[in-house]
Amino acid sequence: MTSEPAAASPADSAAPPAQSTSQRTAPAAAPNTTPAPSGVVRSATAEDAAEAAWLAALTFPLACPPQASRTEMATHIAQKLTPAQFRAWAASDEHALLVYDDGTRLLGYALLVLGSPEGAAEADVVRTASGREAPYVELSKIYVRPDVQGGGVARDLMRAAWDAAAELGSGLPFWLATNEQNLRAQAFYRKNGFEVVGKRTYLVGGSAHDDVVLLRTR
Repeated sequence: MTSEPAAASPADSAAPPAQSTSQRTAPAAAPNTTPAPSGVVRSATAEDAAEAAWLAALTFPLACPPQASRTEMATHIAQKLTPAQFRAWAASDEHALLVYDDGTRLLGYALLVLGSPEGAAEADVVRTASGREAPYVELSKIYVRPDVQGGGVARDLMRAAWDAAAELGSGLPFWLATNEQNLRAQAFYRKNGFEVVGKRTYLVGGSAHDDVVLLRTR
């Protein structure tokens, strides 16, 4: 898998999460339930890279387990969530980078990856649960700004992610991973057709944390 807590912290109050991403918190503060400004989900471009990286730096810590240190999170952000990395994802045929744009700023983003999981544990889990070999489509990240959580941004990003997954690989298994303590995110994913099918270990700044692996079955 890509080295980030897949789809970790989506945030709709109606469907609890926090994003995954690709991309994982113990529950953070209660989300704001004020409707988000109207906007659109679109494919990201190279011009979005700097703002998307800023958004990733803002939201990634919200999706980390309580025991993750600030140093671990800062290291991960500096190494894995740079503007250069977002430019590469935007240009890649094996990735779909989506952003929610309200016309003035980006409110959230999602990243999908076509290929084989990086880790042996998640590769075995997805292979066994899906009954087929790679490639698969991974929802690596789905994150929303904390000040608009609960306004439907995560819901719209997830709907766009379904379409993007079909474009990356029609009929391929669609999976993600999130921290096992992130019950809000897991509830959101279950509401959107995913089910827990196994576990894996995930590194944040060199420290290991436990994730659950989910596969879209509905």
